[in-house]
Amino acid sequence: MSTGDRVTSTPHTTAAVRSSTPWVMLAMATIGFAVNFWAWALISPLGPLFRNTGRLGELSELDVSMLVAVPVVVGSLGRIVVGSMTDRYGGRLMFPVVSALTILPVLFIGFFALDSYALLLVSGFFLGIGGTVFAVGVPFVNAWFQPSQRGLAIGIFGAGMGGTAISALTTVSLFERGAALPFVITAALLAVYTVAAWLIMRDAPGRVAPTTSMMQRLRANITLPVTWQAGILYSVAFGGYVAFSVYLPAYLITEHGLEAADASMRMAGFVVIAVIMRPVGGAMADKIGSIPVLGVVFAVTAVCAAIAAGNPPLHAGGTVAFLAMAAALGAGSGAVFALIAQVTDPSRVGGVTGIVGAAGGLGGFIPPLVMGFVYGRFESYAIGLWLLAITAALTLALTFGPVRRLAVAVGQAR
Repeated sequence: MSTGDRVTSTPHTTAAVRSSTPWVMLAMATIGFAVNFWAWALISPLGPLFRNTGRLGELSELDVSMLVAVPVVVGSLGRIVVGSMTDRYGGRLMFPVVSALTILPVLFIGFFALDSYALLLVSGFFLGIGGTVFAVGVPFVNAWFQPSQRGLAIGIFGAGMGGTAISALTTVSLFERGAALPFVITAALLAVYTVAAWLIMRDAPGRVAPTTSMMQRLRANITLPVTWQAGILYSVAFGGYVAFSVYLPAYLITEHGLEAADASMRMAGFVVIAVIMRPVGGAMADKIGSIPVLGVVFAVTAVCAAIAAGNPPLHAGGTVAFLAMAAALGAGSGAVFALIAQVTDPSRVGGVTGIVGAAGGLGGFIPPLVMGFVYGRFESYAIGLWLLAITAALTLALTFGPVRRLAVAVGQAR
Protein backbone atom coordinates (compact mmCIF):
# COMPACT_ATOMS: atom_id res chain seq x y z
CA MET A 1 0.00 0.00 0.00
CA SER A 2 1.41 3.38 -0.96
CA THR A 3 1.98 6.24 1.51
CA GLY A 4 -1.02 8.52 1.77
CA ASP A 5 -3.56 5.76 1.05
CA ARG A 6 -5.85 4.28 3.61
CA VAL A 7 -8.18 1.32 3.94
CA THR A 8 -11.77 2.42 4.26
CA SER A 9 -13.74 0.31 6.67
CA THR A 10 -16.68 1.17 8.90
CA PRO A 11 -18.86 -1.04 11.13
CA HIS A 12 -21.80 -0.33 8.82
CA THR A 13 -19.83 -1.40 5.76
CA THR A 14 -18.34 -4.47 7.44
CA ALA A 15 -21.74 -5.72 8.59
CA ALA A 16 -23.29 -5.15 5.18
CA VAL A 17 -20.53 -7.00 3.36
CA ARG A 18 -21.43 -10.22 5.15
CA SER A 19 -24.72 -10.37 3.25
CA SER A 20 -23.30 -9.04 0.00
CA THR A 21 -21.69 -10.98 -2.81
CA PRO A 22 -19.52 -9.85 -5.72
CA TRP A 23 -22.16 -11.03 -8.19
CA VAL A 24 -24.91 -8.96 -6.55
CA MET A 25 -22.64 -5.93 -6.69
CA LEU A 26 -21.84 -6.68 -10.34
CA ALA A 27 -25.54 -6.96 -11.18
CA MET A 28 -26.31 -3.64 -9.50
CA ALA A 29 -23.41 -1.92 -11.24
CA THR A 30 -24.43 -3.29 -14.65
CA ILE A 31 -28.05 -2.18 -14.18
CA GLY A 32 -26.84 1.27 -13.15
CA PHE A 33 -24.59 1.47 -16.19
CA ALA A 34 -27.45 0.51 -18.53
CA VAL A 35 -29.99 2.94 -17.00
CA ASN A 36 -27.58 5.88 -16.96
CA PHE A 37 -26.46 5.17 -20.53
CA TRP A 38 -30.11 4.97 -21.56
CA ALA A 39 -30.56 8.48 -20.18
CA TRP A 40 -27.27 9.68 -21.70
CA ALA A 41 -28.43 8.67 -25.19
CA LEU A 42 -31.94 10.19 -25.10
CA ILE A 43 -31.22 13.13 -27.39
CA SER A 44 -29.47 11.23 -30.19
CA PRO A 45 -32.52 9.32 -31.55
CA LEU A 46 -34.56 12.53 -31.62
CA GLY A 47 -32.05 14.51 -33.67
CA PRO A 48 -33.41 13.56 -37.13
CA LEU A 49 -36.97 14.06 -35.88
CA PHE A 50 -36.19 17.59 -34.69
CA ARG A 51 -34.68 18.40 -38.08
CA ASN A 52 -37.48 16.88 -40.17
CA THR A 53 -40.45 18.22 -38.20
CA GLY A 54 -39.15 21.76 -37.74
CA ARG A 55 -40.05 21.63 -34.04
CA LEU A 56 -36.96 23.71 -33.23
CA GLY A 57 -37.05 25.77 -36.41
CA GLU A 58 -34.69 25.27 -39.32
CA LEU A 59 -31.80 23.07 -38.23
CA SER A 60 -28.72 22.27 -40.28
CA GLU A 61 -26.87 18.97 -40.13
CA LEU A 62 -24.26 20.74 -37.98
CA ASP A 63 -26.95 21.91 -35.55
CA VAL A 64 -28.21 18.35 -35.10
CA SER A 65 -24.66 17.05 -34.75
CA MET A 66 -24.07 19.53 -31.94
CA LEU A 67 -27.16 18.32 -30.08
CA VAL A 68 -25.87 14.77 -30.24
CA ALA A 69 -22.23 15.63 -29.60
CA VAL A 70 -22.52 17.76 -26.44
CA PRO A 71 -23.64 14.94 -24.09
CA VAL A 72 -21.07 12.59 -25.65
CA VAL A 73 -18.15 14.98 -25.15
CA VAL A 74 -19.15 15.98 -21.61
CA GLY A 75 -19.82 12.36 -20.63
CA SER A 76 -16.45 11.34 -22.01
CA LEU A 77 -14.28 14.09 -20.51
CA GLY A 78 -16.24 13.99 -17.25
CA ARG A 79 -15.04 10.42 -16.71
CA ILE A 80 -11.60 11.76 -15.86
CA VAL A 81 -12.96 13.63 -12.84
CA VAL A 82 -15.54 11.01 -11.84
CA GLY A 83 -13.03 8.16 -12.08
CA SER A 84 -10.69 10.00 -9.73
CA MET A 85 -13.58 10.75 -7.36
CA THR A 86 -14.50 7.05 -7.37
CA ASP A 87 -10.99 6.14 -6.27
CA ARG A 88 -11.44 8.57 -3.38
CA TYR A 89 -15.06 8.06 -2.31
CA GLY A 90 -15.98 4.63 -3.69
CA GLY A 91 -18.68 3.38 -6.04
CA ARG A 92 -21.18 2.91 -3.22
CA LEU A 93 -21.49 6.69 -3.02
CA MET A 94 -20.77 7.63 -6.61
CA PHE A 95 -23.35 5.34 -8.27
CA PRO A 96 -26.37 6.93 -6.52
CA VAL A 97 -24.86 10.44 -6.79
CA VAL A 98 -24.32 10.22 -10.57
CA SER A 99 -27.76 8.63 -11.07
CA ALA A 100 -29.53 11.26 -8.95
CA LEU A 101 -27.78 14.14 -10.72
CA THR A 102 -28.72 12.71 -14.12
CA ILE A 103 -32.43 12.88 -13.20
CA LEU A 104 -32.35 16.70 -13.22
CA PRO A 105 -31.39 17.30 -16.89
CA VAL A 106 -33.62 14.41 -18.02
CA LEU A 107 -36.71 16.02 -16.45
CA PHE A 108 -35.66 19.50 -17.56
CA ILE A 109 -35.48 18.34 -21.17
CA GLY A 110 -38.82 16.56 -20.95
CA PHE A 111 -40.76 19.51 -19.52
CA PHE A 112 -38.89 22.68 -20.50
CA ALA A 113 -36.33 22.24 -23.30
CA LEU A 114 -38.06 20.39 -26.14
CA ASP A 115 -39.10 23.57 -27.93
CA SER A 116 -35.82 25.46 -27.53
CA TYR A 117 -32.58 24.60 -29.29
CA ALA A 118 -30.53 26.67 -26.83
CA LEU A 119 -32.09 24.98 -23.79
CA LEU A 120 -31.53 21.56 -25.36
CA LEU A 121 -27.83 22.35 -25.77
CA VAL A 122 -27.53 23.52 -22.15
CA SER A 123 -29.46 20.57 -20.73
CA GLY A 124 -27.54 18.20 -23.02
CA PHE A 125 -24.35 19.45 -21.37
CA PHE A 126 -25.61 18.31 -17.96
CA LEU A 127 -27.08 15.14 -19.45
CA GLY A 128 -23.47 14.19 -20.07
CA ILE A 129 -23.21 13.37 -16.35
CA GLY A 130 -24.93 10.06 -17.08
CA GLY A 131 -22.11 9.08 -19.42
CA THR A 132 -19.53 9.34 -16.62
CA VAL A 133 -20.98 6.31 -14.79
CA PHE A 134 -18.65 4.03 -16.73
CA ALA A 135 -15.69 5.38 -14.73
CA VAL A 136 -17.57 4.56 -11.51
CA GLY A 137 -18.36 0.95 -12.37
CA VAL A 138 -14.98 -0.34 -13.53
CA PRO A 139 -13.03 0.33 -10.30
CA PHE A 140 -16.05 -0.69 -8.21
CA VAL A 141 -16.39 -4.07 -9.96
CA ASN A 142 -12.62 -4.53 -10.16
CA ALA A 143 -12.30 -4.31 -6.37
CA TRP A 144 -14.95 -6.98 -5.76
CA PHE A 145 -13.34 -9.73 -7.87
CA GLN A 146 -10.16 -11.77 -7.77
CA PRO A 147 -7.62 -11.05 -10.55
CA SER A 148 -8.53 -14.30 -12.34
CA GLN A 149 -12.17 -13.14 -12.74
CA ARG A 150 -11.78 -9.42 -13.33
CA GLY A 151 -11.81 -9.58 -17.12
CA LEU A 152 -15.10 -11.47 -17.14
CA ALA A 153 -16.65 -9.27 -14.45
CA ILE A 154 -15.67 -5.99 -16.09
CA GLY A 155 -16.81 -7.37 -19.44
CA ILE A 156 -20.23 -8.20 -18.00
CA PHE A 157 -20.42 -4.71 -16.53
CA GLY A 158 -19.42 -3.26 -19.90
CA ALA A 159 -22.41 -4.96 -21.52
CA GLY A 160 -24.44 -2.25 -19.81
CA MET A 161 -23.53 -0.08 -22.79
CA GLY A 162 -26.55 -1.79 -24.31
CA GLY A 163 -28.52 0.96 -22.56
CA THR A 164 -27.80 3.12 -25.59
CA ALA A 165 -29.47 0.50 -27.80
CA ILE A 166 -32.55 0.52 -25.54
CA SER A 167 -32.69 4.28 -25.92
CA ALA A 168 -32.33 4.05 -29.70
CA LEU A 169 -35.13 1.50 -29.98
CA THR A 170 -37.66 3.11 -27.62
CA THR A 171 -37.17 6.89 -27.50
CA VAL A 172 -38.83 7.86 -30.78
CA SER A 173 -41.87 5.62 -30.35
CA LEU A 174 -42.41 6.86 -26.78
CA PHE A 175 -41.88 10.47 -27.89
CA GLU A 176 -44.61 10.11 -30.52
CA ARG A 177 -47.05 9.01 -27.81
CA GLY A 178 -46.16 11.96 -25.61
CA ALA A 179 -43.20 14.33 -25.93
CA ALA A 180 -42.24 14.06 -22.25
CA LEU A 181 -42.91 10.33 -21.94
CA PRO A 182 -39.42 8.90 -22.64
CA PHE A 183 -37.90 11.42 -20.23
CA VAL A 184 -40.40 10.73 -17.45
CA ILE A 185 -39.91 6.96 -17.75
CA THR A 186 -36.13 7.28 -17.74
CA ALA A 187 -36.17 9.67 -14.78
CA ALA A 188 -38.39 7.26 -12.84
CA LEU A 189 -36.00 4.37 -13.52
CA LEU A 190 -33.06 6.51 -12.44
CA ALA A 191 -34.87 7.43 -9.22
CA VAL A 192 -35.67 3.80 -8.41
CA TYR A 193 -32.08 2.81 -9.14
CA THR A 194 -30.69 5.64 -6.99
CA VAL A 195 -32.61 4.40 -3.95
CA ALA A 196 -31.78 0.74 -4.63
CA ALA A 197 -28.09 1.52 -5.12
CA TRP A 198 -27.92 3.41 -1.83
CA LEU A 199 -29.61 0.57 0.05
CA ILE A 200 -27.91 -2.42 -1.59
CA MET A 201 -24.47 -1.47 -2.90
CA ARG A 202 -21.37 -1.63 -0.74
CA ASP A 203 -17.72 -1.05 -1.54
CA ALA A 204 -15.47 -4.09 -1.45
CA PRO A 205 -13.94 -4.82 1.97
CA GLY A 206 -10.44 -3.48 2.32
CA ARG A 207 -10.88 -0.85 -0.41
CA VAL A 208 -7.87 1.46 -0.49
CA ALA A 209 -8.75 5.17 -0.76
CA PRO A 210 -6.04 7.67 -1.75
CA THR A 211 -5.69 10.82 0.32
CA THR A 212 -3.63 12.84 -2.15
CA SER A 213 -5.33 15.59 -4.15
CA MET A 214 -7.21 14.88 -7.37
CA MET A 215 -4.73 16.88 -9.43
CA GLN A 216 -1.80 14.94 -8.00
CA ARG A 217 -3.48 11.66 -8.84
CA LEU A 218 -4.43 12.89 -12.32
CA ARG A 219 -0.85 13.87 -13.10
CA ALA A 220 0.43 10.55 -11.77
CA ASN A 221 -2.12 8.51 -13.73
CA ILE A 222 -1.51 10.32 -17.01
CA THR A 223 2.18 9.47 -16.83
CA LEU A 224 1.49 5.72 -16.50
CA PRO A 225 2.31 3.88 -19.75
CA VAL A 226 -0.83 1.75 -19.39
CA THR A 227 -2.99 4.88 -19.44
CA TRP A 228 -2.08 6.17 -22.88
CA GLN A 229 -1.56 2.70 -24.36
CA ALA A 230 -4.96 1.45 -23.19
CA GLY A 231 -6.45 4.79 -24.24
CA ILE A 232 -5.35 4.18 -27.83
CA LEU A 233 -6.57 0.58 -27.81
CA TYR A 234 -9.96 1.52 -26.41
CA SER A 235 -10.43 4.52 -28.68
CA VAL A 236 -10.02 2.22 -31.69
CA ALA A 237 -12.15 -0.65 -30.33
CA PHE A 238 -14.94 1.42 -28.88
CA GLY A 239 -14.61 4.16 -31.49
CA GLY A 240 -15.04 1.60 -34.27
CA TYR A 241 -18.12 0.20 -32.55
CA VAL A 242 -19.70 3.65 -32.18
CA ALA A 243 -18.85 4.61 -35.74
CA PHE A 244 -20.68 1.60 -37.15
CA SER A 245 -23.60 1.77 -34.74
CA VAL A 246 -24.12 5.35 -35.96
CA TYR A 247 -23.33 5.01 -39.66
CA LEU A 248 -24.23 1.44 -40.54
CA PRO A 249 -27.89 2.21 -41.37
CA ALA A 250 -26.91 5.08 -43.68
CA TYR A 251 -24.26 2.88 -45.30
CA LEU A 252 -26.67 0.01 -45.90
CA ILE A 253 -29.36 2.29 -47.31
CA THR A 254 -26.98 4.18 -49.58
CA GLU A 255 -24.67 1.40 -50.75
CA HIS A 256 -27.02 -1.59 -50.73
CA GLY A 257 -30.44 -0.04 -51.26
CA LEU A 258 -32.03 -1.44 -48.09
CA GLU A 259 -35.20 -0.06 -46.58
CA ALA A 260 -34.74 2.01 -43.41
CA ALA A 261 -36.44 -0.60 -41.21
CA ASP A 262 -34.25 -3.40 -42.57
CA ALA A 263 -31.09 -1.31 -42.13
CA SER A 264 -32.05 -0.46 -38.54
CA MET A 265 -32.62 -4.11 -37.69
CA ARG A 266 -29.21 -5.04 -39.10
CA MET A 267 -27.65 -2.24 -37.05
CA ALA A 268 -29.40 -3.62 -33.96
CA GLY A 269 -27.87 -7.02 -34.71
CA PHE A 270 -24.43 -5.40 -34.95
CA VAL A 271 -24.93 -3.75 -31.55
CA VAL A 272 -26.25 -6.90 -29.87
CA ILE A 273 -23.28 -8.97 -31.04
CA ALA A 274 -20.81 -6.32 -29.85
CA VAL A 275 -22.52 -6.13 -26.45
CA ILE A 276 -22.56 -9.92 -26.03
CA MET A 277 -18.91 -10.23 -27.02
CA ARG A 278 -17.71 -7.65 -24.50
CA PRO A 279 -17.84 -10.04 -21.51
CA VAL A 280 -16.59 -12.85 -23.75
CA GLY A 281 -13.52 -10.77 -24.57
CA GLY A 282 -12.94 -10.10 -20.88
CA ALA A 283 -13.31 -13.79 -19.98
CA MET A 284 -10.92 -14.82 -22.76
CA ALA A 285 -8.40 -12.27 -21.49
CA ASP A 286 -8.64 -13.91 -18.05
CA LYS A 287 -7.94 -17.33 -19.56
CA ILE A 288 -5.25 -16.71 -22.18
CA GLY A 289 -4.12 -13.16 -21.47
CA SER A 290 -5.13 -9.76 -22.84
CA ILE A 291 -2.41 -9.51 -25.49
CA PRO A 292 -3.43 -12.54 -27.60
CA VAL A 293 -7.09 -11.50 -27.45
CA LEU A 294 -6.34 -7.92 -28.49
CA GLY A 295 -4.07 -9.20 -31.25
CA VAL A 296 -6.89 -11.25 -32.76
CA VAL A 297 -9.33 -8.36 -32.29
CA PHE A 298 -7.35 -5.82 -34.26
CA ALA A 299 -6.27 -8.33 -36.92
CA VAL A 300 -9.90 -9.30 -37.56
CA THR A 301 -10.96 -5.64 -37.57
CA ALA A 302 -8.29 -4.70 -40.12
CA VAL A 303 -9.15 -7.58 -42.45
CA CYS A 304 -12.92 -7.12 -42.23
CA ALA A 305 -12.72 -3.35 -42.72
CA ALA A 306 -10.60 -3.91 -45.84
CA ILE A 307 -13.15 -6.44 -47.13
CA ALA A 308 -16.03 -4.05 -46.44
CA ALA A 309 -14.18 -1.25 -48.25
CA GLY A 310 -14.59 -3.28 -51.43
CA ASN A 311 -18.37 -3.09 -50.93
CA PRO A 312 -19.10 -6.81 -51.43
CA PRO A 313 -22.76 -7.85 -51.71
CA LEU A 314 -24.33 -8.54 -48.33
CA HIS A 315 -25.08 -12.13 -49.30
CA ALA A 316 -21.52 -12.70 -50.52
CA GLY A 317 -19.37 -11.73 -47.57
CA GLY A 318 -20.57 -8.25 -46.66
CA THR A 319 -22.80 -9.35 -43.78
CA VAL A 320 -20.15 -11.73 -42.42
CA ALA A 321 -17.52 -8.96 -42.50
CA PHE A 322 -19.65 -6.55 -40.49
CA LEU A 323 -20.78 -9.15 -37.95
CA ALA A 324 -17.20 -10.35 -37.48
CA MET A 325 -16.14 -6.75 -36.90
CA ALA A 326 -18.92 -6.32 -34.35
CA ALA A 327 -17.71 -9.41 -32.47
CA ALA A 328 -14.08 -8.27 -32.60
CA LEU A 329 -14.74 -4.69 -31.50
CA GLY A 330 -16.97 -5.85 -28.64
CA ALA A 331 -14.41 -8.40 -27.45
CA GLY A 332 -11.67 -5.78 -27.75
CA SER A 333 -13.53 -3.34 -25.53
CA GLY A 334 -13.76 -6.03 -22.84
CA ALA A 335 -10.13 -7.11 -23.19
CA VAL A 336 -8.78 -3.56 -22.82
CA PHE A 337 -10.23 -3.20 -19.34
CA ALA A 338 -9.07 -6.67 -18.41
CA LEU A 339 -5.59 -5.45 -19.32
CA ILE A 340 -6.01 -2.37 -17.11
CA ALA A 341 -7.13 -4.54 -14.18
CA GLN A 342 -4.12 -6.81 -14.69
CA VAL A 343 -1.38 -4.17 -14.81
CA THR A 344 -2.73 -1.31 -12.64
CA ASP A 345 -2.65 -0.90 -8.87
CA PRO A 346 -6.25 -1.29 -7.58
CA SER A 347 -6.19 2.12 -5.89
CA ARG A 348 -5.53 3.77 -9.27
CA VAL A 349 -7.94 1.77 -11.45
CA GLY A 350 -10.65 4.45 -11.21
CA GLY A 351 -8.35 7.26 -12.30
CA VAL A 352 -6.85 5.26 -15.14
CA THR A 353 -10.28 4.04 -16.22
CA GLY A 354 -11.57 7.61 -16.28
CA ILE A 355 -8.82 8.74 -18.64
CA VAL A 356 -9.08 5.65 -20.85
CA GLY A 357 -12.87 5.91 -20.89
CA ALA A 358 -12.57 9.54 -21.94
CA ALA A 359 -10.27 8.52 -24.79
CA GLY A 360 -12.75 5.86 -25.84
CA GLY A 361 -15.66 8.27 -25.71
CA LEU A 362 -13.81 10.80 -27.84
CA GLY A 363 -12.70 7.96 -30.08
CA GLY A 364 -16.37 7.16 -30.57
CA PHE A 365 -17.13 10.80 -31.35
CA ILE A 366 -14.45 11.40 -33.99
CA PRO A 367 -15.01 8.50 -36.47
CA PRO A 368 -18.64 9.45 -37.28
CA LEU A 369 -17.48 12.99 -38.04
CA VAL A 370 -14.72 11.65 -40.28
CA MET A 371 -17.10 9.24 -42.04
CA GLY A 372 -19.62 12.03 -42.58
CA PHE A 373 -16.98 14.44 -43.89
CA VAL A 374 -15.42 11.89 -46.24
CA TYR A 375 -18.77 10.79 -47.64
CA GLY A 376 -19.93 14.38 -48.04
CA ARG A 377 -16.74 15.23 -49.92
CA PHE A 378 -16.21 12.10 -52.03
CA GLU A 379 -19.56 10.25 -51.82
CA SER A 380 -17.72 7.12 -50.78
CA TYR A 381 -17.65 5.08 -47.58
CA ALA A 382 -14.69 3.08 -48.85
CA ILE A 383 -12.15 5.73 -47.80
CA GLY A 384 -13.44 5.73 -44.23
CA LEU A 385 -13.33 1.91 -44.12
CA TRP A 386 -9.77 1.86 -45.43
CA LEU A 387 -8.81 4.39 -42.75
CA LEU A 388 -10.27 2.03 -40.13
CA ALA A 389 -8.35 -0.91 -41.60
CA ILE A 390 -5.07 1.03 -41.50
CA THR A 391 -5.74 2.27 -37.97
CA ALA A 392 -6.52 -1.26 -36.76
CA ALA A 393 -3.31 -2.55 -38.35
CA LEU A 394 -1.25 0.15 -36.59
CA THR A 395 -3.00 -0.68 -33.32
CA LEU A 396 -2.13 -4.34 -33.84
CA ALA A 397 1.54 -3.32 -34.06
CA LEU A 398 1.16 -1.29 -30.86
CA THR A 399 -0.39 -4.29 -29.11
CA PHE A 400 2.50 -6.63 -29.87
CA GLY A 401 5.07 -3.91 -29.27
CA PRO A 402 4.88 -1.50 -26.30
CA VAL A 403 1.69 -2.98 -24.81
CA ARG A 404 3.08 -6.50 -24.74
CA ARG A 405 6.36 -5.28 -23.23
CA LEU A 406 4.40 -3.57 -20.47
CA ALA A 407 2.41 -6.73 -19.76
CA VAL A 408 5.62 -8.79 -19.67
CA ALA A 409 7.17 -6.30 -17.24
CA VAL A 410 4.41 -6.98 -14.70
CA GLY A 411 4.29 -10.69 -15.39
CA GLN A 412 0.86 -10.72 -17.04
CA ALA A 413 1.66 -11.83 -20.58
CA ARG A 414 1.06 -15.54 -21.08
